[in-house]
Amino acid sequence: MIRQAARSVPVVVGSMLLAGCIASPRFTLSKPPLNPAPPSGNFAMSEEGVASYYADEFNGRMTSSGEKYDMNQMTAAHRTLPFNTRVRVTNESSGQSVVVRINDRGPFKGDRIIDLSLAAAKAISLITTGTGMVRLEVLSLGDTTARTSP
Repeated sequence: MIRQAARSVPVVVGSMLLAGCIASPRFTLSKPPLNPAPPSGNFAMSEEGVASYYADEFNGRMTSSGEKYDMNQMTAAHRTLPFNTRVRVTNESSGQSVVVRINDRGPFKGDRIIDLSLAAAKAISLITTGTGMVRLEVLSLGDTTARTSP
């Protein structure tokens, strides 16, 4: 009886270790919070920081707003701005600017403030460096009553 129990200990311990290696989902499907309320009256919002871009790997995938990502459109991901907000993004080193529509959430890396589509990054010469200092200017707020994801 003791020999039989001793033989099953490695099997039980091995099973427990393997169970700990099962991948967990990165995101949960719980109800997302609502976007913050928009500023009232006339407002001006600007932000400065690092921009990056995303392209091939995400092309055709669903964005947080529920539409498919198209790397050839002038769109971007921002952590908090309402979907469909229009933002002017200016590359501080080249002076070039582009107007993008927020349709996704991110970036989720370091100190970056916006992830641009490939087309938008090309328009402001951000492709060769991959990241760069930019200035964001909100031109018009999108739907602040929409949820942050579908």
